Amino acid sequence: MVTGRVVDQEPLRRPTLKDVAQAAGVSHSTAARALSGEGYVAAAVRARVTGIADELGYVPHVLARSLRKQVSRSVGVLVSDLRNAFYADLAAGTGRQGRAHGYTMMLGDDNGSAADEMEAARAFVAMRVAGVIVTPLSAEVPSYLLQQRIPVVEVDRQFAPDRCDGVIVDNMAASQRLSEHLIALGHRRIALLIDETHWTTGRERFRGYRESLARSGLPADPELLVSAGSDVGAARKAAVDLLARRDPPTAVFAANNVLAEGVWRAAHDLGLRVPADLSVVSFDDAPWMSMVTPGVTAVAQDAVALGEAAMDRLLARIAEPAAPVETVVIDADIQARGSTSAPRGA
Repeated sequence: MVTGRVVDQEPLRRPTLKDVAQAAGVSHSTAARALSGEGYVAAAVRARVTGIADELGYVPHVLARSLRKQVSRSVGVLVSDLRNAFYADLAAGTGRQGRAHGYTMMLGDDNGSAADEMEAARAFVAMRVAGVIVTPLSAEVPSYLLQQRIPVVEVDRQFAPDRCDGVIVDNMAASQRLSEHLIALGHRRIALLIDETHWTTGRERFRGYRESLARSGLPADPELLVSAGSDVGAARKAAVDLLARRDPPTAVFAANNVLAEGVWRAAHDLGLRVPADLSVVSFDDAPWMSMVTPGVTAVAQDAVALGEAAMDRLLARIAEPAAPVETVVIDADIQARGSTSAPRGA
């Protein structure tokens, strides 16, 4: 028979600054100065303290230190949908640039929900972040954060350009270039599949499309302006309905990468060949667009660079809270692939 006895074990806990100080044989304040790099500590003592901290696995309580000093080294980043490669890359850019300047990123995903967006904003306030970068759903969250005296940078789209900084892409100019590309190929029936026009992104992309038609003397046919949902399934259905008409468009301009996927799938559903039967272009590049045959011609926004620029703007605002509000506008390139050609009979 196997017998045993119960042994009282001390519960596991994280090592504290007190543990480091005792192991190094120094005072609590000396250990704190050695690890923070602030204040004088002899080089040999500093080396001994930092070495013991590493051995013990001690990690400083950054939030508590920030609250004591009234200086935070963390920033909040709130994006709309991390499943979308654009927002994931944007967050990656902000995080990388923040780390380069000694800041930690706290990342939130509102999934397109205004309630979730506000909940994340309140959490950022509670965590005493130094500032917030947000792809806003409305003016509500930027206004709330500003009321809390937290610097805000709106990225990708703007609702409060007169009150907080912004970093955006020149949506109108890129949309014009993409539309003019189709017109130059001979297309006259060009449909625009779009999810919204009340955000600056959708509104400016719509304006670029309409102005290109007007410059070329083409009528703005309301039948070719199609409102689609914000997911692939809804976009696919809207595109099938559009392309199955008796007088379908010869080209479709999808206003973002999700809508473009819906158009691509709809064309496949209907047995349409791209670009022989239908030319397709997209605002927003996505990895799948270079993996299909033919590849999809798209406005290639550098979302990582957009995130880096947003972080730079936020850090500049933190450094100079009273500086004038600034909007940074970034150009976007068109990535030409094989999804466009002249329409039949042109």
